[in-house]
Amino acid sequence: MSVEQPAWKALPDDRAELQFSDAKPAFSEAEAIIEANRCLYCYDAPCIKACPAGIDIPAFIKKIATGNIRGSARTIFKSNMLGVSTARVCPVDVLCVGACVLNDLNEQPIRIGRLQRYATAETLEAESRADWELFTPKAAIGKRVALVGAGPAALACAAHLVLEGVTAVIYEKDDRPGGLNLTGVAPYKLQSEAALAEAKWLLRNGVQLKTGVEVGRDIELEQLIKQYDAIFIGVGLGTDKALGIPGEDGPGVWGGSGLIRKIKNDPSFELPDDIQAVVVIGGGNTAIDIARELAMLGVPDVKMLYRRTVGEMPGYGHELQGARKYGVRLLERLTPTAVIRDGDRVTAFRATSTVSGVASDYPCDWVVVAIGQEKHAVHLAEAIEVDEKGRLVVDPRTRRTGHAKVYAGGDCINGGQEVVNAATDGREAAFAMLRSWDIAPELA
Repeated sequence: MSVEQPAWKALPDDRAELQFSDAKPAFSEAEAIIEANRCLYCYDAPCIKACPAGIDIPAFIKKIATGNIRGSARTIFKSNMLGVSTARVCPVDVLCVGACVLNDLNEQPIRIGRLQRYATAETLEAESRADWELFTPKAAIGKRVALVGAGPAALACAAHLVLEGVTAVIYEKDDRPGGLNLTGVAPYKLQSEAALAEAKWLLRNGVQLKTGVEVGRDIELEQLIKQYDAIFIGVGLGTDKALGIPGEDGPGVWGGSGLIRKIKNDPSFELPDDIQAVVVIGGGNTAIDIARELAMLGVPDVKMLYRRTVGEMPGYGHELQGARKYGVRLLERLTPTAVIRDGDRVTAFRATSTVSGVASDYPCDWVVVAIGQEKHAVHLAEAIEVDEKGRLVVDPRTRRTGHAKVYAGGDCINGGQEVVNAATDGREAAFAMLRSWDIAPELA
């Protein structure tokens, strides 16, 4: 039975992200059925192998084709509790869709993400109008788990735990759940209302959410270890990394993820009318996302500066192609040298060619630094091992750290991958906890 949802602050209705339209609109019923009937239902299903969550993709598509939308959604959520958001934000071009056998037949691959969105969204909408629920939690078994952070990894972990009768309590430092889905996903992929609606659905079966509580400041991890049977750490990444160059400190220089968060959630953010040029530093997906967002908001000249070549960029090629459609330009083999200012005002960005060694100034009004984020999980407990890159070290099968009661997942263990990876981490950690208590997970 559903429980009363925890209260959190409503999203402001004058956010900049509301200016963006949906890049991949939802399928209608007819579109979904037609697309589902194109699937070959391969016996070896390379799309499943390409999915980090291992969703039985042919099975959920077949159920759509036969009109069993609820069964389709259940198949998806069994493997991926973040099925709603991942349907929109997953880089399907390099995962399931990229592996579709129709690519080899010179035909359009099955639009798996949009079919997943159709099945999950339709089912949750139907569930909200009816007196049935897709999953029913078991009676309490007396086990208690604390989860640090209310992002995709912890939400998925908690959702699987409560279905097996485990009491799950999430400690979140912000005033809303959702993590990266709420604050960091490009708004043309997923807007904040959708992220909160998904979080509300995941919390519905009795997950306890404590917002405004930061572990390591308001309560120590060691206290939680004493109070609970297990701990799951899903804190994601920290603040944007800095370049460490002259002129970087001051107005007009932004961190990439920080600026995306302002566009998505801060009603006070407004793009100045006189912004004519922005330089974005970095070659990852965050750099591509913020460059595209600024171009879509109307900045006439958006350049990305990257120290290597386009072929060496960690960002996805299809994402860069999408940004280029809005006028974003990529300049390669340039090393940041300095932010040039006239008083407090940014006037240019200086970069040095890695080929010729010549420095050039690129006129701009803003500089956005998107070269990665700091790792902050390392500050939670000194006893938990971290690697040379600041990531928590876990068993790859169970997601358990070197501490017998502490598990972890998401960006704090992988350095920054996809939402589907975080959801998979949460699922596997939950299953490992249950098995350690001699409980066989029903959805495993």
